[in-house]
Amino acid sequence: MLMLKEVDEVQSGFIRVVVIEDYRLIRLGLCSMLQADSDIQVIGDAEDAEQGLEMIYTLRPAVVLMDLGLPGISGIEATQQIKVFDPSTKVIVYTSHETQEDVLAALGSGADAYCIKDTNPSSLINTIKAVAKGVTWLDPAIANIALEVFRGSAAIEPDGQAHLSDRELQILTLLVDGQSNIEIAQTLVISHNTVKEHVSNILRKLAVNDRVQAAVKAVKDGLV
Repeated sequence: MLMLKEVDEVQSGFIRVVVIEDYRLIRLGLCSMLQADSDIQVIGDAEDAEQGLEMIYTLRPAVVLMDLGLPGISGIEATQQIKVFDPSTKVIVYTSHETQEDVLAALGSGADAYCIKDTNPSSLINTIKAVAKGVTWLDPAIANIALEVFRGSAAIEPDGQAHLSDRELQILTLLVDGQSNIEIAQTLVISHNTVKEHVSNILRKLAVNDRVQAAVKAVKDGLV
């Protein structure tokens, strides 16, 4: 792990990067590969989100390379916290997860890019450089997933401004975070059947067919 005292040695012209990845060999390999590029400086690496967030708050990197499946705080929640702390910090989700729910949750949390772990090193480096300049990037492996979700949402005609109750907005926010009905019930300390009823009402009010479309509409329309 990079020591804080080393930060003084970082030149301002570099893209300052923090790597958060729980598998040590992958993390070390990423750091070594990124350090070999003349435009990138890895200023910190962490095995979990708690350590990573402390580094980010102190070191203020330009880009964070974030795994999703972390112990403790998830990569989705960590991304949300980073964006609250400093929206200008770019977050690249770097994961092996390719499900629709993971993609949606990552984009909903504010991630600037979604990159699959089997991407080649040069593509990852180019993604970091592009994202540092403000580009939003999706790995071709999951781009079609995102497009299908957004197309499905756009195909549904809205029936006017949705009027959601405070509880429905709570549930919609957790739905965007990728929580299942059971997880939402546990979080809000309500019954599973109550959650199902609220979700049905949310779908009806948003004029969408399923949870994924509801989450996409919520993010696009700024409901959460």
